[in-house]
Amino acid sequence: MCLAIPGKIIAITEQLDETFRKGKVSFGGIMKEINLFMVPEAKIGDYVLVHVGVAINVVDEEEAKKTFNYLKQMGEVEELESPDSTNL
Repeated sequence: MCLAIPGKIIAITEQLDETFRKGKVSFGGIMKEINLFMVPEAKIGDYVLVHVGVAINVVDEEEAKKTFNYLKQMGEVEELESPDSTNL
């Protein structure tokens, strides 16, 4: 199943302009490089929903944490920890 997983933007790592950016996002301590072009308003410290390596929406911190914990309990975030999943 494909899910959008919430994570926290830790750093902006590349920026071509105001729209085309990449950032380091933490998913419960697991860091991934994520494309931020769909959320130009997102900034360091914001929580975003990520689907297939692209942040698709900025979300509330409390809801992001609840959702991540539910997904973790359901066993839906194991792929984040696998070595071959570099762009979730």
